[in-house]
Order: sequence, then C-alpha cells, then structure tokens
Amino acid sequence: MDRQPVDWDLAVATARKLVRPGPQLTRAEADEVVTELRRLAVEAERHVEDYTHLSPPAAAVTPIAVVDRPEWARSNVAGLRMITTPLLERITDASRGSLSTAVGRRVTGVQLGSALAYLAGKVLGQYEVFLPPEEYGPTPTVAAAHDGVIAADGTGPVGRLSLVAPNIAHAERQLSVVPRDFRLWVCLHEQTHRSQFTAVPWLRAHLESEIGDFIEATDLDPDVLADRMRSAVAALRGAVRDRGQDVPSVVEALQTPAQRAVLDRLQALMTLLEGHADQVMDAVGPKVVPTVTDIRAKFDTRRSGGSPLDRFVRRLLGLDMKLRQYRQGGAFVRAVVAEAGVDGFNLVWQSPATLPSQAEIADPGAWMARVLGSRPSISA
Repeated sequence: MDRQPVDWDLAVATARKLVRPGPQLTRAEADEVVTELRRLAVEAERHVEDYTHLSPPAAAVTPIAVVDRPEWARSNVAGLRMITTPLLERITDASRGSLSTAVGRRVTGVQLGSALAYLAGKVLGQYEVFLPPEEYGPTPTVAAAHDGVIAADGTGPVGRLSLVAPNIAHAERQLSVVPRDFRLWVCLHEQTHRSQFTAVPWLRAHLESEIGDFIEATDLDPDVLADRMRSAVAALRGAVRDRGQDVPSVVEALQTPAQRAVLDRLQALMTLLEGHADQVMDAVGPKVVPTVTDIRAKFDTRRSGGSPLDRFVRRLLGLDMKLRQYRQGGAFVRAVVAEAGVDGFNLVWQSPATLPSQAEIADPGAWMARVLGSRPSISA
C-alpha cells in the first residue's frame, strides 16, 4: 500500500471526471490552434531573449507541450507529487498505521482532484519547474518543440512550457480579441518564465531550498494541525455568513509562524517572477502584438471579474494572491526598468541576496538603494 497520505491516482481520476469540457471546436479548428501555439511559442522565445538580455545556455532544452484540460491536471498531479513527497512522507511517519490515514488519503485525493478540475478550466499556460523525468517525453498530447528533449551533450530538459489550448481558445473568443495576437501574448509570458529558470543558474535550486525550509518548519503535531484546521473552518464559516468578512485562503489558514517567514520570502520571489513576466509581455507586445492595448484592457477586466462563487473559490484556494503578485510585481519591475533600464533590473538575478524582499517589492527605490547604490525619486 502507498505510504503517502494522498491518493494520487484518485486525484487524477477525480480531476478528469469533474473538469468541464472546453469550447466546441471542429477538428480542423483544434489542429490550427495547436499548430499555431507551437509556432508562436518558439517565436516568443526569441522576442523575450532580445528584450530581457537573458540568454539560456544551448543545453537548456525546454520541451513545449500543448495540452487539453485533463492532461494539464494529470501533469500537475505528477509535479505536486514530486515536490511534496518529502513533506508527505514526514506526515505519514507521524500518523502511520491508523485507519484515519487510509481514509484520509482518499479524501485528500478527491479534494486535490476537485481543486485541479477547477483550475484546469482557468489556466492558459504554465512553466512547469518541477516534473519527474518521465513527464518530459513526447506523448499523444504532448509534443516537444525541438528535435528531441535531450540536449546534444546529454543534458536533460530544464522545465516544460505547457499551453492549455482549449482555455486559450475559449479566452480569445470570450474577450473578442485577435487570436494570433492573443496567443503570442500568452506565449511571451510563459517564455519569460522559461528564461528566468534557464538563464539564471541558481534560481531553481534556490526555490527548492526555500521549499525545503518550508517543509522543515512544518509542525506535524496532530493536535496542533487539528486546532489550526478547526480555526480555518470557523473563519470560513464566518466569511460565508458575513460577506464583508475576508475569506482566509487554505494556504494562509494552515501556516505556522515559522512557515509564514519562509512563505514571505517565497511570495516575494513569486511576485517578482510573475511581475517580470507581465512587464515583459507588455514591453515586447507593442512591437510584435499589434492589438496589445486592447488585449491588456480586456484581460485585466477578465482577471478581476467572475461570478461571486468564482471569486470565493479563487480566494479560498489562494488565487487572489496570484492576482496581487501580477500587479505588485509588475509595478516593481516597471519602476526599476524605467529608472535603471533592463540591464540594471537584471542585477536582481545576480544571487539570492539581490532578490527583493516583500517590503522592497512595495518600495522599488529601497531595492535600488540597496542593490544599485542609489535611491531615485520614484513611485511604484
């Protein structure tokens, strides 16, 4: 029997059962979307490198996958399983042998699958940093953009760029934007993430280290976890009764103080990465995406919209944090680039010590004073 407290196979099965079908496309239309996304992803790579001055080494091969919603959910289960295994094994060791563990792993599998089914209908693209090796090989729904997925010197792939074709097709129809322009715009964002992790050699290891610190800070005392869960449920019930009350995300509600310190650093890093990708897509956009102004205006409205239930679920899953990351991170990057240029901003990639803190994300001048040696008069 699997020792981990998550039924991963059940998570995949649940996601596939619950995920909503994509837009109605003919076979010819679907083939056109997939073919153009693959082509534009390769084109976007060149545009991003030209603007950012981030040049990944030739050996940093990145497969490009164009997937449907069920495949996106399945591959994310594989990635989550890989990155959470150390933590879940510690939890298993702390509670092994109980009947509740056997039941709980199925409940957790259903919960995870349900969350991924929801997200599978929202995500346009994703740079997958952590995947097990078998996920990089071509499958019927995954195709590499290069001749192979292993570099000539034997170096394996560094992450995978995934584009969720039905969600992109649905979004461009819903927003009434030019399909080619919107597809390239999305590819610019994801290729920026690819450049971050392939051109900055220490970034992936640093992210792994921070996740490791988070795991070490996890309090596995069953009574403590139970108390924290009860507090989270009570806060959630209060938010349902009183619409004016803020809804705690699952992530926030279950944090320990030590975890919160690590997550502050992780949030600052993710805010930087997302904001940089957002800034790049808008900086490059006017040169290669003729309708970028129209796309940005409509997309920002879409990001902040949705039904009350949709907004509630986003908050519960911590997705509103990601929306704030786009806005705050984008403002930080734009402020630094406006004052110091792209090369000045790129000093952020020198080492973990030059990454901005959360306070510096909100105050770009403070970061520039610390890293560049000057504090200009700017506002974020």
